[in-house]
Amino acid sequence: MVIQDSTDAGDGRVGVRLEPFLHQVGGHLSVMQYDEHTVCKPLISQEQKFYESLPLAMKRFTPQYKGTITVHLRRDSMGHLSLVANPLKENQGPFKVSTESAAVAIWQTLQQTTSGIGSGTHPLTQWQHAQLAHSLKESPAKALLRSEFHFNAEVSSPVEDTSGDQAARRSFNPWGLHCHQAHLTRLCSEHPENKRHRILALENVVSQYKHPCILDLKMGTRQHGDDASEEKKARHMRKCAQSTSACLGVRICGMQVYQTDKKYFLCKDKYYGRKLSVEGFRQALHQFLHDGTRLRTELLDPILHQLRALLLVIRSQSSYRFYSSSLLIIYDGQEPPERTLGGLHPQEAPQTALTKVDIRMIDFAHTTYKGSRNELTTYDGPDPGYIFGLENLIQILQDIEEGE
Repeated sequence: MVIQDSTDAGDGRVGVRLEPFLHQVGGHLSVMQYDEHTVCKPLISQEQKFYESLPLAMKRFTPQYKGTITVHLRRDSMGHLSLVANPLKENQGPFKVSTESAAVAIWQTLQQTTSGIGSGTHPLTQWQHAQLAHSLKESPAKALLRSEFHFNAEVSSPVEDTSGDQAARRSFNPWGLHCHQAHLTRLCSEHPENKRHRILALENVVSQYKHPCILDLKMGTRQHGDDASEEKKARHMRKCAQSTSACLGVRICGMQVYQTDKKYFLCKDKYYGRKLSVEGFRQALHQFLHDGTRLRTELLDPILHQLRALLLVIRSQSSYRFYSSSLLIIYDGQEPPERTLGGLHPQEAPQTALTKVDIRMIDFAHTTYKGSRNELTTYDGPDPGYIFGLENLIQILQDIEEGE
Protein backbone atom coordinates (compact mmCIF):
# COMPACT_ATOMS: atom_id res chain seq x y z
CA MET A 1 0.00 0.00 0.00
CA VAL A 2 1.40 3.42 -0.99
CA ILE A 3 1.16 6.24 1.52
CA GLN A 4 2.38 9.80 1.60
CA ASP A 5 5.26 9.95 4.06
CA SER A 6 4.24 12.79 6.34
CA THR A 7 7.48 12.47 8.30
CA ASP A 8 9.35 13.90 5.35
CA ALA A 9 7.38 17.11 5.20
CA GLY A 10 8.09 19.10 2.14
CA ASP A 11 10.04 16.52 0.15
CA GLY A 12 6.95 14.83 -1.31
CA ARG A 13 8.40 11.35 -1.05
CA VAL A 14 6.02 8.43 -1.11
CA GLY A 15 6.55 5.45 1.13
CA VAL A 16 5.33 1.88 0.83
CA ARG A 17 3.75 0.44 3.96
CA LEU A 18 5.00 -3.10 4.45
CA GLU A 19 2.26 -5.68 4.88
CA PRO A 20 2.54 -8.78 7.04
CA PHE A 21 3.31 -11.73 4.77
CA LEU A 22 0.30 -14.01 5.19
CA HIS A 23 2.08 -17.11 3.88
CA GLN A 24 4.90 -17.20 6.44
CA VAL A 25 4.68 -20.66 8.00
CA GLY A 26 7.85 -20.79 10.12
CA GLY A 27 10.74 -18.85 11.57
CA HIS A 28 10.73 -16.27 14.35
CA LEU A 29 11.72 -13.15 12.41
CA SER A 30 8.93 -11.33 10.62
CA VAL A 31 8.69 -11.66 6.85
CA MET A 32 6.93 -8.65 5.33
CA GLN A 33 5.47 -8.05 1.90
CA TYR A 34 6.63 -5.06 -0.13
CA ASP A 35 4.68 -5.83 -3.27
CA GLU A 36 3.30 -8.86 -5.08
CA HIS A 37 6.74 -10.14 -6.05
CA THR A 38 8.93 -8.88 -3.16
CA VAL A 39 9.19 -9.75 0.52
CA CYS A 40 11.44 -8.24 3.16
CA LYS A 41 13.04 -9.47 6.38
CA PRO A 42 15.35 -8.01 9.04
CA LEU A 43 18.85 -7.51 7.70
CA ILE A 44 21.60 -9.71 9.13
CA SER A 45 25.01 -8.99 7.64
CA GLN A 46 26.03 -12.64 7.36
CA GLU A 47 22.91 -13.44 5.34
CA GLN A 48 23.39 -10.40 3.11
CA LYS A 49 26.97 -11.47 2.43
CA PHE A 50 25.76 -14.96 1.51
CA TYR A 51 23.31 -13.64 -1.09
CA GLU A 52 25.92 -11.26 -2.52
CA SER A 53 28.43 -14.09 -3.04
CA LEU A 54 25.95 -16.84 -3.89
CA PRO A 55 27.41 -19.65 -6.06
CA LEU A 56 25.77 -19.75 -9.48
CA ALA A 57 24.66 -23.37 -9.03
CA MET A 58 22.64 -22.40 -5.93
CA LYS A 59 20.69 -19.52 -7.46
CA ARG A 60 18.08 -21.91 -8.83
CA PHE A 61 17.32 -23.04 -5.27
CA THR A 62 17.30 -19.71 -3.43
CA PRO A 63 15.06 -16.62 -3.63
CA GLN A 64 16.31 -13.87 -5.92
CA TYR A 65 18.24 -11.27 -3.93
CA LYS A 66 16.93 -7.74 -4.57
CA GLY A 67 19.24 -5.74 -2.32
CA THR A 68 18.26 -3.72 0.74
CA ILE A 69 15.47 -1.23 1.43
CA THR A 70 15.45 1.73 3.82
CA VAL A 71 12.52 1.65 6.25
CA HIS A 72 11.26 3.49 9.33
CA LEU A 73 8.56 3.06 11.94
CA ARG A 74 5.44 5.20 11.56
CA ARG A 75 2.43 5.56 13.88
CA ASP A 76 -0.88 6.67 12.39
CA SER A 77 -3.59 8.81 14.01
CA MET A 78 -5.18 5.69 15.51
CA GLY A 79 -1.92 4.70 17.17
CA HIS A 80 -1.26 1.75 14.84
CA LEU A 81 2.40 1.07 14.12
CA SER A 82 3.64 0.17 10.67
CA LEU A 83 6.92 -0.07 8.80
CA VAL A 84 7.21 2.29 5.86
CA ALA A 85 9.74 1.58 3.10
CA ASN A 86 11.30 3.85 0.52
CA PRO A 87 10.28 2.66 -2.97
CA LEU A 88 12.72 0.30 -4.66
CA LYS A 89 14.75 2.01 -7.39
CA GLU A 90 13.61 -0.47 -10.00
CA ASN A 91 9.95 0.24 -9.12
CA GLN A 92 9.74 3.93 -9.93
CA GLY A 93 6.34 3.55 -11.57
CA PRO A 94 3.03 3.68 -9.68
CA PHE A 95 2.70 0.88 -7.17
CA LYS A 96 -0.31 -1.29 -7.94
CA VAL A 97 -2.25 -2.58 -4.97
CA SER A 98 -3.79 -5.97 -5.68
CA THR A 99 -7.44 -6.29 -4.70
CA GLU A 100 -6.65 -9.93 -3.91
CA SER A 101 -4.52 -8.86 -0.94
CA ALA A 102 -6.32 -8.68 2.38
CA ALA A 103 -3.14 -8.44 4.44
CA VAL A 104 -3.54 -4.82 5.51
CA ALA A 105 -7.19 -5.26 6.44
CA ILE A 106 -6.44 -8.40 8.44
CA TRP A 107 -3.50 -6.76 10.17
CA GLN A 108 -5.54 -3.71 11.16
CA THR A 109 -8.26 -6.05 12.39
CA LEU A 110 -5.68 -7.91 14.49
CA GLN A 111 -4.39 -4.69 16.03
CA GLN A 112 -7.90 -3.53 16.89
CA THR A 113 -8.72 -6.68 18.85
CA THR A 114 -7.06 -5.29 21.95
CA SER A 115 -9.51 -2.38 22.06
CA GLY A 116 -12.52 -3.50 20.04
CA ILE A 117 -13.68 -6.50 22.05
CA GLY A 118 -17.23 -6.19 23.23
CA SER A 119 -18.18 -3.39 20.84
CA GLY A 120 -20.37 -5.71 18.80
CA THR A 121 -19.31 -4.05 15.55
CA HIS A 122 -16.16 -6.01 14.76
CA PRO A 123 -16.27 -8.39 11.77
CA LEU A 124 -14.58 -11.19 13.75
CA THR A 125 -16.65 -13.74 15.64
CA GLN A 126 -16.57 -13.70 19.44
CA TRP A 127 -14.39 -16.85 19.43
CA GLN A 128 -11.91 -15.26 17.00
CA HIS A 129 -11.85 -12.11 19.15
CA ALA A 130 -10.88 -14.17 22.17
CA GLN A 131 -8.21 -16.16 20.32
CA LEU A 132 -6.51 -13.15 18.73
CA ALA A 133 -6.69 -10.93 21.80
CA HIS A 134 -5.39 -13.75 23.99
CA SER A 135 -2.44 -14.33 21.68
CA LEU A 136 -1.50 -10.65 21.71
CA LYS A 137 -1.56 -10.44 25.52
CA GLU A 138 0.51 -13.56 26.13
CA SER A 139 4.28 -13.50 26.09
CA PRO A 140 5.70 -13.93 22.55
CA ALA A 141 7.21 -17.32 23.41
CA LYS A 142 3.82 -18.71 24.44
CA ALA A 143 1.57 -16.74 22.14
CA LEU A 144 3.13 -16.87 18.68
CA LEU A 145 1.29 -20.10 18.07
CA ARG A 146 -0.26 -22.90 20.03
CA SER A 147 0.88 -26.38 19.08
CA GLU A 148 -0.89 -28.18 16.23
CA PHE A 149 -3.51 -25.46 15.78
CA HIS A 150 -6.19 -25.74 13.15
CA PHE A 151 -6.97 -22.05 12.75
CA ASN A 152 -9.75 -21.28 10.29
CA ALA A 153 -9.75 -17.57 11.16
CA GLU A 154 -11.57 -16.11 8.19
CA VAL A 155 -11.70 -12.33 8.08
CA SER A 156 -13.96 -10.37 5.77
CA SER A 157 -11.99 -7.96 3.63
CA PRO A 158 -13.41 -4.44 3.27
CA VAL A 159 -12.40 -4.46 -0.39
CA GLU A 160 -15.45 -4.55 -2.64
CA ASP A 161 -15.68 -6.07 -6.08
CA THR A 162 -17.09 -4.35 -9.15
CA SER A 163 -20.64 -5.31 -8.26
CA GLY A 164 -20.36 -3.63 -4.87
CA ASP A 165 -20.45 -6.90 -2.95
CA GLN A 166 -17.92 -7.50 -0.24
CA ALA A 167 -14.99 -9.61 -1.40
CA ALA A 168 -15.06 -13.31 -0.58
CA ARG A 169 -13.95 -14.32 2.87
CA ARG A 170 -10.57 -16.01 2.93
CA SER A 171 -8.62 -18.02 5.43
CA PHE A 172 -5.07 -17.22 6.45
CA ASN A 173 -2.17 -18.59 8.46
CA PRO A 174 -1.78 -16.41 11.58
CA TRP A 175 1.90 -17.23 12.15
CA GLY A 176 3.14 -14.29 10.07
CA LEU A 177 0.78 -11.86 11.81
CA HIS A 178 2.05 -12.84 15.23
CA CYS A 179 5.68 -12.63 14.06
CA HIS A 180 4.92 -9.18 12.66
CA GLN A 181 3.42 -8.01 15.96
CA ALA A 182 6.48 -9.25 17.86
CA HIS A 183 8.78 -7.61 15.29
CA LEU A 184 7.11 -4.19 15.59
CA THR A 185 7.26 -4.42 19.37
CA ARG A 186 10.96 -5.23 19.17
CA LEU A 187 11.61 -2.37 16.75
CA CYS A 188 9.96 0.10 19.12
CA SER A 189 12.70 -0.57 21.64
CA GLU A 190 15.52 -0.60 19.08
CA HIS A 191 14.62 2.23 16.68
CA PRO A 192 12.88 5.54 17.43
CA GLU A 193 10.03 6.48 15.12
CA ASN A 194 11.22 7.94 11.79
CA LYS A 195 14.80 6.71 12.27
CA ARG A 196 15.94 4.99 9.09
CA HIS A 197 17.37 1.49 9.02
CA ARG A 198 17.74 -1.15 6.33
CA ILE A 199 16.11 -4.50 5.68
CA LEU A 200 16.69 -7.29 3.16
CA ALA A 201 14.55 -7.52 -0.01
CA LEU A 202 13.98 -10.94 -1.59
CA GLU A 203 11.82 -12.61 -4.21
CA ASN A 204 8.36 -13.66 -3.07
CA VAL A 205 8.68 -17.31 -4.09
CA VAL A 206 4.95 -18.04 -3.71
CA SER A 207 3.59 -15.10 -5.73
CA GLN A 208 2.64 -17.30 -8.67
CA TYR A 209 0.50 -19.67 -6.61
CA LYS A 210 -3.21 -19.13 -5.94
CA HIS A 211 -3.29 -21.29 -2.79
CA PRO A 212 0.38 -21.86 -1.88
CA CYS A 213 0.95 -25.06 0.07
CA ILE A 214 4.24 -24.63 1.93
CA LEU A 215 6.38 -27.01 3.96
CA ASP A 216 9.21 -25.41 5.98
CA LEU A 217 11.92 -27.94 6.87
CA LYS A 218 14.82 -27.16 9.19
CA MET A 219 17.74 -28.98 7.60
CA GLY A 220 20.80 -30.62 9.13
CA THR A 221 21.78 -32.33 12.36
CA ARG A 222 23.15 -29.12 13.87
CA GLN A 223 21.32 -25.81 14.15
CA HIS A 224 23.62 -23.46 16.09
CA GLY A 225 26.08 -21.19 14.32
CA ASP A 226 29.78 -20.97 15.09
CA ASP A 227 29.18 -17.71 16.96
CA ALA A 228 26.51 -19.14 19.30
CA SER A 229 26.94 -18.70 23.04
CA GLU A 230 27.33 -21.80 25.19
CA GLU A 231 23.76 -21.37 26.42
CA LYS A 232 22.37 -21.06 22.90
CA LYS A 233 24.51 -23.93 21.67
CA ALA A 234 23.19 -26.20 24.44
CA ARG A 235 19.58 -25.14 23.73
CA HIS A 236 19.83 -25.90 20.01
CA MET A 237 21.61 -29.19 20.62
CA ARG A 238 18.82 -30.20 22.98
CA LYS A 239 16.15 -29.35 20.37
CA CYS A 240 17.97 -31.41 17.75
CA ALA A 241 18.46 -34.38 20.10
CA GLN A 242 14.76 -34.41 21.05
CA SER A 243 13.45 -34.16 17.48
CA THR A 244 13.90 -35.78 14.09
CA SER A 245 16.86 -33.45 13.43
CA ALA A 246 19.16 -35.92 15.18
CA CYS A 247 17.99 -39.14 13.55
CA LEU A 248 16.88 -37.81 10.14
CA GLY A 249 18.76 -34.53 9.70
CA VAL A 250 15.47 -32.74 9.05
CA ARG A 251 12.47 -31.57 11.06
CA ILE A 252 9.25 -29.70 10.31
CA CYS A 253 9.24 -26.00 11.25
CA GLY A 254 5.79 -25.22 9.88
CA MET A 255 3.42 -25.93 7.04
CA GLN A 256 0.16 -24.93 5.46
CA VAL A 257 -1.88 -27.20 3.21
CA TYR A 258 -4.92 -25.99 1.31
CA GLN A 259 -7.94 -28.20 1.95
CA THR A 260 -10.03 -28.14 -1.22
CA ASP A 261 -13.05 -29.67 0.50
CA LYS A 262 -13.25 -27.03 3.25
CA LYS A 263 -11.59 -24.09 1.46
CA TYR A 264 -9.03 -23.21 4.10
CA PHE A 265 -5.42 -23.87 5.05
CA LEU A 266 -4.59 -26.61 7.52
CA CYS A 267 -1.66 -25.19 9.48
CA LYS A 268 1.02 -26.78 11.65
CA ASP A 269 3.70 -24.96 13.64
CA LYS A 270 7.27 -25.58 14.76
CA TYR A 271 6.17 -26.93 18.14
CA TYR A 272 4.18 -29.62 16.35
CA GLY A 273 7.25 -30.46 14.26
CA ARG A 274 9.55 -30.78 17.26
CA LYS A 275 7.37 -33.49 18.82
CA LEU A 276 7.21 -35.79 15.79
CA SER A 277 8.73 -39.25 15.77
CA VAL A 278 10.21 -40.66 12.56
CA GLU A 279 6.86 -42.26 11.75
CA GLY A 280 5.08 -39.04 12.68
CA PHE A 281 7.37 -37.12 10.31
CA ARG A 282 6.48 -39.53 7.51
CA GLN A 283 2.77 -39.09 8.22
CA ALA A 284 3.19 -35.30 8.25
CA LEU A 285 4.78 -35.42 4.78
CA HIS A 286 1.82 -37.52 3.64
CA GLN A 287 -0.55 -34.93 5.11
CA PHE A 288 1.33 -32.11 3.35
CA LEU A 289 0.55 -33.79 0.03
CA HIS A 290 -3.11 -34.44 0.88
CA ASP A 291 -5.69 -31.82 -0.15
CA GLY A 292 -8.49 -33.09 2.07
CA THR A 293 -9.94 -35.32 -0.64
CA ARG A 294 -6.96 -37.17 -2.12
CA LEU A 295 -3.20 -37.62 -2.00
CA ARG A 296 -1.57 -35.44 -4.67
CA THR A 297 0.66 -38.26 -5.94
CA GLU A 298 1.40 -36.35 -9.17
CA LEU A 299 3.50 -33.94 -7.09
CA LEU A 300 5.94 -36.56 -5.86
CA ASP A 301 7.92 -37.02 -9.07
CA PRO A 302 8.68 -33.30 -9.66
CA ILE A 303 9.46 -32.77 -5.95
CA LEU A 304 11.86 -35.71 -5.93
CA HIS A 305 13.43 -34.55 -9.19
CA GLN A 306 14.24 -31.14 -7.69
CA LEU A 307 15.43 -32.56 -4.37
CA ARG A 308 17.87 -34.85 -6.19
CA ALA A 309 19.12 -31.89 -8.23
CA LEU A 310 19.61 -29.88 -5.02
CA LEU A 311 21.48 -32.80 -3.45
CA LEU A 312 23.97 -32.73 -6.32
CA VAL A 313 24.46 -28.99 -5.82
CA ILE A 314 25.01 -29.26 -2.05
CA ARG A 315 27.51 -32.08 -2.58
CA SER A 316 29.50 -29.77 -4.85
CA GLN A 317 29.72 -26.87 -2.36
CA SER A 318 32.96 -27.32 -0.44
CA SER A 319 33.33 -25.53 2.94
CA TYR A 320 29.64 -24.49 3.19
CA ARG A 321 27.74 -25.24 6.40
CA PHE A 322 24.07 -24.23 6.28
CA TYR A 323 23.44 -24.13 10.01
CA SER A 324 19.83 -23.28 10.97
CA SER A 325 18.75 -22.80 7.35
CA SER A 326 15.41 -24.05 6.07
CA LEU A 327 14.17 -25.72 2.92
CA LEU A 328 10.78 -24.82 1.48
CA ILE A 329 8.71 -27.22 -0.60
CA ILE A 330 5.93 -25.34 -2.40
CA TYR A 331 3.06 -26.31 -4.67
CA ASP A 332 -0.34 -24.88 -5.56
CA GLY A 333 -3.35 -26.17 -3.67
CA GLN A 334 -5.50 -25.04 -6.60
CA GLU A 335 -5.45 -27.75 -9.24
CA PRO A 336 -5.69 -26.81 -12.95
CA PRO A 337 -9.21 -27.06 -14.44
CA GLU A 338 -9.96 -30.50 -15.86
CA ARG A 339 -10.72 -28.98 -19.25
CA THR A 340 -7.03 -28.11 -19.67
CA LEU A 341 -6.16 -31.75 -19.12
CA GLY A 342 -8.24 -33.18 -21.93
CA GLY A 343 -10.74 -34.69 -19.51
CA LEU A 344 -8.11 -36.89 -17.85
CA HIS A 345 -8.16 -37.62 -14.15
CA PRO A 346 -5.33 -35.60 -12.49
CA GLN A 347 -3.40 -38.78 -11.68
CA GLU A 348 -3.59 -39.87 -15.32
CA ALA A 349 -2.66 -36.54 -16.90
CA PRO A 350 0.85 -35.76 -18.22
CA GLN A 351 3.01 -34.54 -15.34
CA THR A 352 4.34 -31.52 -17.21
CA ALA A 353 0.81 -30.26 -17.89
CA LEU A 354 -0.28 -30.50 -14.29
CA THR A 355 2.39 -29.82 -11.73
CA LYS A 356 4.45 -26.82 -10.69
CA VAL A 357 6.54 -27.18 -7.56
CA ASP A 358 9.36 -25.16 -6.06
CA ILE A 359 12.22 -26.17 -3.80
CA ARG A 360 13.94 -23.18 -2.16
CA MET A 361 16.60 -22.80 0.50
CA ILE A 362 16.07 -19.86 2.88
CA ASP A 363 17.50 -18.34 6.09
CA PHE A 364 21.28 -18.02 5.87
CA ALA A 365 22.07 -15.89 8.93
CA HIS A 366 24.28 -18.67 10.35
CA THR A 367 25.67 -20.05 7.09
CA THR A 368 29.44 -20.15 7.00
CA TYR A 369 31.91 -20.86 4.19
CA LYS A 370 35.46 -20.10 3.23
CA GLY A 371 35.76 -16.36 2.73
CA SER A 372 32.57 -15.48 4.59
CA ARG A 373 32.52 -12.45 6.82
CA ASN A 374 33.38 -13.03 10.50
CA GLU A 375 34.21 -16.67 9.83
CA LEU A 376 35.43 -18.37 12.96
CA THR A 377 35.92 -21.83 11.53
CA THR A 378 36.72 -23.08 8.04
CA TYR A 379 35.31 -26.45 7.03
CA ASP A 380 36.40 -28.87 4.33
CA GLY A 381 34.05 -30.66 1.98
CA PRO A 382 30.26 -30.37 1.65
CA ASP A 383 27.82 -30.08 4.58
CA PRO A 384 27.34 -33.68 5.87
CA GLY A 385 24.34 -32.83 8.08
CA TYR A 386 22.44 -31.15 5.27
CA ILE A 387 23.21 -34.02 2.90
CA PHE A 388 22.07 -36.54 5.52
CA GLY A 389 18.75 -34.69 5.86
CA LEU A 390 18.20 -34.46 2.11
CA GLU A 391 18.93 -38.14 1.59
CA ASN A 392 16.44 -39.14 4.30
CA LEU A 393 13.81 -36.73 2.98
CA ILE A 394 14.18 -38.18 -0.52
CA GLN A 395 13.93 -41.74 0.78
CA ILE A 396 10.75 -41.05 2.77
CA LEU A 397 9.10 -39.34 -0.22
CA GLN A 398 10.12 -42.29 -2.41
CA ASP A 399 8.46 -44.63 0.09
CA ILE A 400 5.26 -42.56 -0.07
CA GLU A 401 5.40 -42.63 -3.87
CA GLU A 402 5.74 -46.40 -3.81
CA GLY A 403 2.86 -46.73 -1.37
CA GLU A 404 4.94 -48.05 1.51
